[in-house]
Amino acid sequence: MDDGFLMEVCVDSVESAVNAERGGAGRIELCAGLVEGGTTPSMGLLQVVKQCVRVPVFVMIRPRGGDFLYSDREVEVMKADIRLAKLHGADGLVFGALTEDGRIDTELCTALLAVCRPLPVTFHRAFDMVHDPLVALETLISLGFERVLTSGCDSSALEGLSLIKRLAEQVMSSARCVTSHVFPPGGGITERNLQRILEGSTASEFHCSARSARDSGMKFRNPNVAMGASFSAPEYSIKVADVAKVRTLNAIAKNIL
Repeated sequence: MDDGFLMEVCVDSVESAVNAERGGAGRIELCAGLVEGGTTPSMGLLQVVKQCVRVPVFVMIRPRGGDFLYSDREVEVMKADIRLAKLHGADGLVFGALTEDGRIDTELCTALLAVCRPLPVTFHRAFDMVHDPLVALETLISLGFERVLTSGCDSSALEGLSLIKRLAEQVMSSARCVTSHVFPPGGGITERNLQRILEGSTASEFHCSARSARDSGMKFRNPNVAMGASFSAPEYSIKVADVAKVRTLNAIAKNIL
């Protein structure tokens, strides 16, 4: 935060983590399955990333894609993953949980926060699926989450900018005196819209992936087989954090803040 802002880059590989740090990221959110919005990474990935970067690494705790309504067995998986992430050097954790009627699952969040401590915790974009974001934000503040990541309950942070601004104002006016950087915008942030988002939200942190597609090094290719569902990424194109994109976003934020 030496420059008055912090850029968090979400990554799903060692290469992306290294590129994010080289480009100026102040923090990494480590995930698997970015095509699903991010799931829990392997502990092997966490170990190697921690060996390769110096910036803080926050680990996503999400046992599957889809909704944020979890079964008892999925909760046990989440607790086990939190303990393992702490054991292998996580600097913070990232999770979210909702009830079936779209409210914050306070009971589950309280239990997971207890396992996470003393590490800082971010409530991720499960927030964008809540029934009432203003009420949900107050709940998360009272529970003790340090950050709430959101696209303003819309398809991107730019589309949800008016709500992000309203939520940021709510945070600033809170009787708990929570600082504004607890509320970073994220979702669809690019070099084309970052200035509008930062100026419109008054945020001092932001979250992005800054990825580009890189062609696979494979020479032999079988075009008749896909390893995942029809909507999954193609096998012979790899998306990684782009150093130039991260640097550009970094420069834009410095000029604004």
